Order: sequence, then structure tokens, then C-alpha cells
Amino acid sequence: MEELLKTLNNIRSLRLLAKEIPLEQLETIFKKFELVVQERKEEEEAQQLVLAAHQEKIEKYKELLKSEGISPEELLEVMNLHRFNPSQHKKRAPRPAKYKYTDLDGSQKTWTGQGRTPKAIQIQLDKGATLESFEI
Repeated sequence: MEELLKTLNNIRSLRLLAKEIPLEQLETIFKKFELVVQERKEEEEAQQLVLAAHQEKIEKYKELLKSEGISPEELLEVMNLHRFNPSQHKKRAPRPAKYKYTDLDGSQKTWTGQGRTPKAIQIQLDKGATLESFEI
């Protein structure tokens, strides 16, 4: 693709390529290329019209707010009330411990049952103990 763009963008390469292609085929390619360029222009114009209409609506609503005495800050405040606000989000309470065990250092520890099994419990489980024997 990049090589094709280099060829199409260089007049010398185009002239060299044009010498190798019959004139009828070159004219067909030219017509197709013109059609593609025209379609692209129409798409760009349509997109510009949509953007202009959108901007016009924004200006219309700005004027309407101004005439009604509503400030943009007030409107934003009302709009933000309905959005998710992380600072107002309540964190869930930590899970209570389900299991109690003595770790390898000899100190008492607890485990919620979530995540990876603590090494001290896993060693005991491998020896044949049951998880229920560690329940609080």
C-alpha cells in the first residue's frame, strides 16, 4: 500500500507507469479515480454540514439558556447529579474472616476464604486436614 502511494504521488513514477499501460485502460482508471475523489468530496461536505448544524444547535441552546436566565454552571450542576460520582460511591465493608490458623512463625492469623490459600493452611490440607477444621 505504501509503495502504491509513493508511485501515485510521484509524477515521474506515474509517467513511467502510464507508458506501460494502454491508453484505453488509463482512461478507465482515470474515470474511476475521478469518481472516487468526487465521492470523497461529497462525504467531506456532508460531514461539514452535520458539524455546522450541530454547532448551530449548541448556539441556539446557549441563547435560550441566556434568555431564560439559566447559567451554564447551574445546568452542569443539574446534569452531574444524575451521573456516577466516584467520591459519593460507598465502598463495601471488608469481608469477615472465616478461618483462623497459626502461620509458620507461630502467630495467629485469619483468612476470609477469598484469594489464594495461605501457605500454612495449604500445608495442613496437604497433610489431610479439612478446611472446616480451621473455621472460626
